[in-house]
Amino acid sequence: MTTSTQVPQQGVTGAMHRDQAMRLLPWMVGVLAVLGALALQSQLFLGQQRTVAAIFMFVALAQAWNLIGGFTGYACFGQVVFFGIGGYFTAIAISHWHLSFWVSLLLSGVVAALFATLIGLPLLRLKGHYFAIATLGVAEGMREVVTNLPDLTGGGAGITIPTVGPDATTAYLGNEGFYVLFLALAALSVLVGGLVARSKFGYALRAIHQDEDAAAAVGINTTRMKVLAFALSGFITGLVGATYAFQQVTIFPQRLFDVNITVLMVIMVVIGGSGTVLGPLLGAVTLQFLSEFLRQNFTDLHIFILGAIIIVAVILLPQGAVNYVREARRTGEFSLLANVRKYRL
Repeated sequence: MTTSTQVPQQGVTGAMHRDQAMRLLPWMVGVLAVLGALALQSQLFLGQQRTVAAIFMFVALAQAWNLIGGFTGYACFGQVVFFGIGGYFTAIAISHWHLSFWVSLLLSGVVAALFATLIGLPLLRLKGHYFAIATLGVAEGMREVVTNLPDLTGGGAGITIPTVGPDATTAYLGNEGFYVLFLALAALSVLVGGLVARSKFGYALRAIHQDEDAAAAVGINTTRMKVLAFALSGFITGLVGATYAFQQVTIFPQRLFDVNITVLMVIMVVIGGSGTVLGPLLGAVTLQFLSEFLRQNFTDLHIFILGAIIIVAVILLPQGAVNYVREARRTGEFSLLANVRKYRL
């Protein structure tokens, strides 16, 4: 009797250990990836470090957009407004209030999150293209506000952050410093995405995405969940915008509130796989690396070639690469043509 009962118990224990190992595997891979990126830095030239830092920046931006656009299903076309607010708040805080960059960085994320909460309460009552257009309008409106406050923001002439001399509150980080900082922001965004994906908060966001009325019917406070996701997304985007502004030293409204930044976030998430953690990461790395490669090797045609690749990718993998692989492994159907027919594109 003793032997017969020990065998099932050992099997259950082994299964529990395997499940625990599978849960820890993504975190272990993430730690190894960060250590590998730090080790890679010593092998790169200064220009290459700047390029890789830009990839890290878009990883963080894509993960931030995925919180509201992927998990929650609210396509925010004005996400760049948080990027611009973060950048301009840091520039103003350092230039006018003489705060250090590190204090300004944290405050920029908080201010962006508060702004997301403020506009999210009314705008998140809208759905679909109405919400997308409304957020785009907010971003364009904020750019005009910044442009028409020359005494505070420098207006259309831009504002320069003091990085040298007696007015500098924080020494310029250089390519090496920004490489590490953007890597840290990318790691933070992936960590947040992973925690959200495995939490009750993440399940609530997915429920809202699938059927918001049904989610409300089972007791989910949909307004609170949506606003929290929007604020968290704005916080991360604000941090990235603040870091970008300090890196560029001189910033302009046209660049900090450029709608193309939002477009890149959306494309990266869609190509990689919205509503996943790995998808935005792969989408950002692949698209940004591919863009840089084409820019260097096909100077006159790189935009045309990149656009064609994006169109083909969206047609063949409309659900994103990560979601396609998951579905293919589950069904055993790996045909891209069958995938196109399935989504009727």
